[in-house]
Amino acid sequence: MARFTPEELQAARDRVVPDVVAEGLRVLFCGINPGLMTAATGHHFARPGNRFWPVLHRSGFTPRLLKPSEQRELLSYGLGITNVVARASARADELGTEEYREGGRLLAAKVEGLRPRWLAVVGVTAYRAAFDDRKAQVGPQSRTIGDTRVWVLPNPSGLNAHWTLDTMAEEFGRLREAAGS
Repeated sequence: MARFTPEELQAARDRVVPDVVAEGLRVLFCGINPGLMTAATGHHFARPGNRFWPVLHRSGFTPRLLKPSEQRELLSYGLGITNVVARASARADELGTEEYREGGRLLAAKVEGLRPRWLAVVGVTAYRAAFDDRKAQVGPQSRTIGDTRVWVLPNPSGLNAHWTLDTMAEEFGRLREAAGS
């Protein structure tokens, strides 16, 4: 992976990283917003400490461990990636309440157009803020967006230490089973 100077990472602030999407996916994974490493590389979940790619493989969604630069390969497995908030920031706590709510509205419209079987939001706090659902927990939700069911997954950030690689893979695996292989 390329090394970036602090200045190069800061220059990536507020960039938008293109979605990896197609109509009719099995699962559309939805991050909170791009981090600076993701924005600098143009690849989702690119920060070295992020566990998204290892968990995706360990849970059985992908037959091998993909690199962030191979993100378009997800489409061949019926998977995609988007974000609640499109703009990149150093930390998710830089996002405001209205930004989350607007992101939730835009996400719902995107999901209505793409019609994935499942929307999987990685981060319960982001889901709660985007959809004004303070009681949401990790797991399947009662909410649907059109015919799309919603599942909240643990945030794969390395900062989310109370979820281990194994416990996250177990939760992602529950979604994989529900979504069909």
